[in-house]
Amino acid sequence: MIKAVVFDLDDTLISEKEYVLSGFKTVSKDISFKYNLNFEKVYEKMIVLFNESSQKVFDRILESFDIEYSKEDIVNLISIYRRHEPKIKFYDDVMPTIDKLKQIGIKIGIITDGYKETQRRKIKALRCEDLFDEIIVTDELGREFWKPHEKAYRIIAEKLDVKLHEMIYVGDNDTKDFIGANGLNINTVKINRLNGIYRNLNLSEEFKAKYEIGDIVDLIKLIREEERVNDEKNIIYNYC
Repeated sequence: MIKAVVFDLDDTLISEKEYVLSGFKTVSKDISFKYNLNFEKVYEKMIVLFNESSQKVFDRILESFDIEYSKEDIVNLISIYRRHEPKIKFYDDVMPTIDKLKQIGIKIGIITDGYKETQRRKIKALRCEDLFDEIIVTDELGREFWKPHEKAYRIIAEKLDVKLHEMIYVGDNDTKDFIGANGLNINTVKINRLNGIYRNLNLSEEFKAKYEIGDIVDLIKLIREEERVNDEKNIIYNYC
């Protein structure tokens, strides 16, 4: 029986690109003010550079406007980006699913990788602490405990007071979200969004989720199907 659903955050519950653009706006405002440039031009150019490559965007934006800069200047822009108050929202399918899960008595949680200051700002902006029963930012455990390490899965199962096999973990990144959870007999589910970064990875079976869905709302059907299968197993067991 499924008693808890735990979610990844970035590109599962929210668009990571939306967060990136939110950060770029803040950085663009700083650059445009400091160097007396037009904000819109700086912001639009930053997006173009990011779409070309996500590497060293802040170096390249300064270079594109012929601005001399130091390593400290880049470190400062990175700090502004990571510390900004993000303007983000859940995907449209998230809140209806959360509401339904709560209605049927399912506990809900989050396990998310990423720099702890950045992730906590996302969590605050989304008011996740008012919605979820437990939240683990793996960076707060230590960088070595980012997924796919099993520690966060064990901790959240204990906090939610459920057994590992009574938990579903929903993520989007086959390279790290599922292999650790699979080894713990957690029910793993990949959300395969239309513009997902990790839609067509060619990885071995151990990295893959047990189930795939295209919409978070499909979790409700999956949970009911799991309950049906378990009920049938119990009937057969008792009959025999």
